[in-house]
Order: sequence, then C-alpha cells, then structure tokens
Amino acid sequence: MPLIKQLAHVCITTKDLDATVRFYHDLLGLEVAYRYMRGDKVIGCYFHAGGHTFIECFSGKKGEAAQGDIKHFCLQTEDIDALETHLREAGAELGSRRLGYDQSHQLWCKDPNGIDVEFQQYTPDSCQFSGKDCTMDW
Repeated sequence: MPLIKQLAHVCITTKDLDATVRFYHDLLGLEVAYRYMRGDKVIGCYFHAGGHTFIECFSGKKGEAAQGDIKHFCLQTEDIDALETHLREAGAELGSRRLGYDQSHQLWCKDPNGIDVEFQQYTPDSCQFSGKDCTMDW
C-alpha cells in the first residue's frame, strides 16, 4: 500500500486576497471549499482543485513570503501513523504531529531544499469535507 495517496494542497501567500479569490474563483471557476477566519475577517480561502485536491491561500503578514510564493505543499495520507514511523525510521527531522485548525491531522518536515512539506490525514470533521469555516487564533 503506498503511503502517499495524492497531493492534498498547495499553499500560497498573497498581498491581495481579493484579487487572488477573483483569479481562482471568478476566473478559473474553482469553488471555495471554506474560508479561514480571524474573528470576522477572512484571512484566507481553500479552493477545490479537483477530487480531494485544493489550493490554499492566505493574506501575507509583514515579513512573510512575497505575493505568489509557495509557502508549502501538502501530501495526503490515509495512515499518518505509518507514515510518521516510516519517516522517523529513515531519520527525517519531523515537527510535532497535531490536529490542525481545519480538524485534519498534520505532520511537517522540510524537503532537502528547505521547502516545508505537510502530510495530512483527513478526519470526518475536516473542513475539507464539512465546508465549515476554519477559525484561526494566530
């Protein structure tokens, strides 16, 4: 059984969230799966990109990546326990595993080029399936 099922999402930061939403939603026709909220303010969107693949975008914060930079990419797994064991046994330096704001299990590492790689296992409550807005507290 392969440990990786598919690309889950690509995350980008943007200085103009409205223009990004217009491009992906209005121009390309991608439906919004859910929004990231901080209080009443929309700080990001998660777009359907076919099957269970998504494009995630956030408003850039001061000092973060410039417009259009890829912040990380995410690979979906159906067995995060097995994947974590496999990566640790291979000597990969992993961040701590946690349940993300979107109610999906997350595990992080960097690829050899220093790119952040997120591994994600969905749960029945994952925003990707429920469509509920994801409330952030950072």
